[in-house]
Amino acid sequence: MGNADSPTLKRSLTLKYVVFFGLAFMAPKTFFSTYGVAVQSTNGMLPTAYAIALVVMLFTAYSYAQLVKAFPKAGAAYTFTQKSISPHIGFIVGWTIIIDYMFSPMISSLLVGIALKAYFPSIPMFVWILSFIVIMTTVNILGIKFAANLNMYLLLLQILLFALFFILTMKGLLAGKGAGTLFSTAPFFDSEIPLPALLSVVPILCFTFLGFDAVTALSEETKNPAKTLPKAIYSITLIGGFLYIAGSYFAQLIYPEFQSFKNPESAYLEIAMYIGGNIFTSIFVAIGLTAGFASAVASGTSASRILYAMGRENVLPKKIFGYLSPKYRTPVFNILIVGVIALSALFLNLTTAVSLINFGALFAFFFVNLAVVAHYYFRKKQRSFQGTIRYLIIPLIGAALIGLFFIKLDKHSLMLGGIWLLTGFVYLLNLTKMFRQPPPELAFEEA
Repeated sequence: MGNADSPTLKRSLTLKYVVFFGLAFMAPKTFFSTYGVAVQSTNGMLPTAYAIALVVMLFTAYSYAQLVKAFPKAGAAYTFTQKSISPHIGFIVGWTIIIDYMFSPMISSLLVGIALKAYFPSIPMFVWILSFIVIMTTVNILGIKFAANLNMYLLLLQILLFALFFILTMKGLLAGKGAGTLFSTAPFFDSEIPLPALLSVVPILCFTFLGFDAVTALSEETKNPAKTLPKAIYSITLIGGFLYIAGSYFAQLIYPEFQSFKNPESAYLEIAMYIGGNIFTSIFVAIGLTAGFASAVASGTSASRILYAMGRENVLPKKIFGYLSPKYRTPVFNILIVGVIALSALFLNLTTAVSLINFGALFAFFFVNLAVVAHYYFRKKQRSFQGTIRYLIIPLIGAALIGLFFIKLDKHSLMLGGIWLLTGFVYLLNLTKMFRQPPPELAFEEA
């Protein structure tokens, strides 16, 4: 683990900061960016689809909360599966989850580039993308507390946006706009829509919840992680779920003609113009940019911590990936690597990046649910009636739901994810001399 003088991650985060960090990673404002496409693909039953996604995510959030009590260390899903199931599976899960965190800042960079190019057509998109990545990388190098403070203010702007949206929508509905009522079951239920059609959209919505899992990568920087992180995990999932269900409910009531959007990808701007005119639309665009920034800082932090966890024990080359800056106590090289990967926003499209993220998240979630069974039910022999429900039945339901959505991923996701997985497997074969020796494990003492 290195000598006592080597720098360590610093325990400075309280529950409030961790919840803000997870919500910032989630970027609730992204809900609006995806609203038009999502409402059309659910045929107007988006609040129900979000409610189903919330239930599915709560099962997996439960599994994360159980495991973070047992293993309060940096490394998240990688550490959980490696310690509970096997070092080889842990490595493969770590390998797939890396693409999630690595490509999240790239997606934020791309979304910011697209938005600013539309707003300032004369300035090339690459200028915005490069500036954005440089600022994001600098903030992450300056330290976790600095990033957490900044994210808190940026997130409060997003919460303010939702509040304004709810107020203006209610005002419009009471004035007779849209459905003309605050209460209706129409957004939740339509007897004409078959359940399978609705369920096929849920996997896409699950990724708007990514963020509850990201905070487990901050275990070594959180005060009393075994108590703080489970509370944070549930809070983030429930707050996100509430904002998405309420947001989609009111958006459908104020604008029932969801098939008539000029461009589904920017439908939220049509709704903003309809309920609040030019001023509200401008506020919407401005806060959208801060949301992209907050999400990129949070996902960049998580990615660098997971690389650090793998580098510290030579799973990845330690000299680079296991290095901490003595001054800032942050994994500087990893943060720079995440920044370089984010540059792929200059030539990758959104569909490809999102496909990779979908694959990585569901793959990791599936094994985290199984890790609860392996650790508590088999290893710790928690097999009383209560133990069987908590450590066998609930996580198995979680794994089954995630498995169901995994097979519903589009061909694009499965193909790209499969190639990444195969690459990781080949690297593992090399690392373990054809499985003749175990892969290096994360040491488990406090640094």
